[in-house]
Amino acid sequence: MTPPLTARIHLLITLVLVTCAALGCLCLGLLLGGRLMALVAAGAAGLGAWIGSRLARRQITAHVSPGIQTVSADGYAQGIADAVVASIATYRAAVFPLVPHGVTEEERDARRTLAYRLSAFDALPRPVQLSAAAALEAIDRGTDAKQAEAAMKGLYLTAYEQRLSH
Repeated sequence: MTPPLTARIHLLITLVLVTCAALGCLCLGLLLGGRLMALVAAGAAGLGAWIGSRLARRQITAHVSPGIQTVSADGYAQGIADAVVASIATYRAAVFPLVPHGVTEEERDARRTLAYRLSAFDALPRPVQLSAAAALEAIDRGTDAKQAEAAMKGLYLTAYEQRLSH
């Protein structure tokens, strides 16, 4: 049986803590009192760190467990949806820059290509694909910044709704 993720993380942290405590006290014991003092100090520090870690294990795993959630298959699609939103937003910023002539044609074309490639990805949820297509169409017209902003708002809301539904 494989222990839960939090127990494995705690075990690795305990291993590092005990090793560091033992080695640190081993070096200190060698400097202060010779070999016998080094062994006694290393043993005491290692044992103390191990006992302290074992006593705190239940509280630590109870505290950390709720924070760790497994990523479902939908998490992948949500990540892609977020990437699509970001790429289309940067493309919109290139088409409607704050400063006239602030973006070169090459940069605008590169952002457009990336936005289209990400929007066509198969793992992207269908509602996000449709909303992304509408946003890209509004941005490609390049004439009405308000219409592009409204389409982007629709894309933001669609991606957010997809996240809430899963």
